[in-house]
Parts: sequence; structure tokens; C-alpha cells
Amino acid sequence: MTGASICTIGDEILIGQITDTNSAHISRALNSLGIRVSRMVSIGDDHNVIIESLKQELLENEIVITTGGLGPTKDDITKNALAELSESRSYKTDERQLEIIHRILSARGLDVLDINRAQADVPENCDVIPNRLGTAPVMVFRFPESRFGHKATLYSLPGVPFEALGALEDILNDIKEHNSLSDIYHRTVMTYGIAESALSKKIADWEDNLPEDMHLAYLPNALTGVRLRLSIYGGSKAEQESRIESELKGLKAILGDIIYSEKDDTLESAVGDLLKAYGKTLSTAESCTGGMISSLITSVPGSSEYFLGSVTSYANGVKENVLGVPAEIIAEHGAVSSECVAAMAEGVRRITSSDYSVATSGIAGPGGGSEEKPVGTVWIGVSSDNGTETFRLKFNSDRKRNIERFSSSALHILLNKIKKELNN
Repeated sequence: MTGASICTIGDEILIGQITDTNSAHISRALNSLGIRVSRMVSIGDDHNVIIESLKQELLENEIVITTGGLGPTKDDITKNALAELSESRSYKTDERQLEIIHRILSARGLDVLDINRAQADVPENCDVIPNRLGTAPVMVFRFPESRFGHKATLYSLPGVPFEALGALEDILNDIKEHNSLSDIYHRTVMTYGIAESALSKKIADWEDNLPEDMHLAYLPNALTGVRLRLSIYGGSKAEQESRIESELKGLKAILGDIIYSEKDDTLESAVGDLLKAYGKTLSTAESCTGGMISSLITSVPGSSEYFLGSVTSYANGVKENVLGVPAEIIAEHGAVSSECVAAMAEGVRRITSSDYSVATSGIAGPGGGSEEKPVGTVWIGVSSDNGTETFRLKFNSDRKRNIERFSSSALHILLNKIKKELNN
């Protein structure tokens, strides 16, 4: 199987001044081609370190992709290091990139300076993929088997994410043209409501009996739950699909409703897909989550088809005067109670005339808790024409994480109610 390494170049990455997002996108793209990424490496702005680090990566991988260090200023030294690595004795001007540079800077009303023109100059021993979105071209260095013990290719991309990812399709096409690639097949299922450790224990026997060439990965996330990914490298796609589907039957029998989607999905997307499929609508009434649930819902393209609106009723007065929660409920039971979230869910559904609603009221922290209702307590209410249900959950004392978990748990409870009512 073809192996790859992704290297970010620049002190700004190492000191935490900026966050590397390029590597994740590039890794996913390579993986889709059946290329296994063996390492992600960050390299500082040191000429000799860059050369020696890249030599090591090229010794161990057929493909190395670098990002960063291709700007017009003196601190951008990647090009010179690559010239030495490729044993280039001179530079050549890529006229295609020079034309792009003139076009981009002219459109901005800027003069084309010598340092700008110099970005089109590349080491003589490289191929060029023009960068349509920026001034620094993608440089491609192809090394013969005699250099590193195997044929190897290095792609040097600009560090600006917009430019790097804009050139990615061209790079993938070049990789496919110059490499013999094996198929890879992934299958993802999404779970929620169970911790990674508990999930692992629950499916331990099933996992232990997986074929040797089939690999299971656990990918936990506070908002989306634990993603389970089954992978097979090599073989025909049809065979891979058949084998993985066969194994998934056993997994679904074990987990049941813990699985909320059989694709790489989010809770908010799963809710939206189900509502759209049945032509149903949704509203939310939020207290402790502060609008996060509605924000997640509306982050999904096309959510206007089913999401009608939300009331963020942080204050008790808003719960009473807008949502119609009786004052005696709050006086007797408090805002963080089954009775209150039930009234909130019913109130927002009445106001918006939605088919479904979800409501939250809780104590996110760090203060405000009591012995009866400690920090991390949340009540969630879901309502439809078939009735209103409420659920009490307890999490930890971290405010940000509590709000995230309150929101995702509310979506999960809502999803299960919709599935139960619409699929029956």
C-alpha cells in the first residue's frame, strides 16, 4: 500500500500561533484514494532541519506533502531548502503562475513587486501545478528509486488553507496518474449515549472476532457521540462492501438504538433528515443551552424546510410571559424541573404550531447548584401530538462541556422520539 507523510513547515505552527487545519483535510483526501498516512510532522523554519526531516520522510514514504513556507518574505525558506534537497542548481520561471500573480494583485489594486514575481521562480528540478487561488505555485519533486530506495514524490503546497485546499484536487489527480493505488473501503456508524470505554466492553466479543484485515476505530466526540469506523484496505470494492455489511449486522444486533445513524453523520443532521422525510416541523425552547440546540439545527443546510423557530427563555419571566409556563410551576418545582420543561416544550410548540419541540432547563455551572440539583443537572422535554416526555440527566461540573452535552443529549432524545413515532 502506498504510504504518505504530511509535513507542516513554519515556526508559527510549533509555537501555537496558528492551528494546523490543512493536515486533517489532506489526510482525508489521501485516505479516500487508498493511501495510508503514516505520519504528520511539524517542522520549524530552519533550512537544515527542513532538509533532513524531509529526507527521512521520503525514505519511509512514497508520497510526502508539505504545506507552508512559500510566501514572498525572507522568513519563507521552504523553496530554497527544496532546491537543495532536489539538487537544483538554478531556478526557472513558471509563466503560468506569473500570469496568475499579475491577475490576483491587479484585481486587488496592488503593484506587482519583484518579491511577488519571484514567487513564480521555482527550482529547475521540479514540476509545477499552478495555484489558481494564490501567488505561490505547487511544486512537485519526483525522485528516482536510486535516491531513497523507492520512487518518491514530494508536493509542496502553500500554507494558507484556502490556497492549499484549492490545489488539492489537482494534486490528487497527479497522484492517481503516477501511482498504482489499492482500494480502501470505510463504513461508519454513529453512536450516542454510551461512553467509549463502555461501548468497547459491550462489543468486545464482536470486535475480537473481526477478520484480521478489518480494522475498527473509535472516534469519540462530545457533540456527536462515538463514531465507529470499519476499514478494509485492498481487494475489490464490491467484496469489501459485502464483507463489512455482513459484520455490521452483528454490531447492530448488539447496539440497537445506541446507533443513531449508519453514515458519518451528526445528531442534528439525523434529526433533520427524518423530519424532511416525513414532512414534519420542529421548534425549540432553551434555557441553560442558550440557543445552542437551535444553532446546531440551523447549521444544517436546508433546515428552513423543517425548523420553525426558537425561544431562548433564560429568565423565568420569559418562560412565563412568552412560553406560558404557569408561575405556580416555577414557584413550586423550580425552573429546573420536569414540570417546567414540559410546559416549555408545549408552549413553544403551541406558539410555532410545530409538530415537534424540545426544551431544556438545567444548571450548567460553575455555580448555582444545590444538593438536590447539583451543577450538571439538566431536564429535557420533548413534545408532539402524541404527548410530552421529560428526562433528567446529570453530567460534570465543566460549564462549556455541560452545555454541549445538554444540547447533544436533547437532540438524541428528540431523535429517538421522532423515530419511535414516525417509523411505527
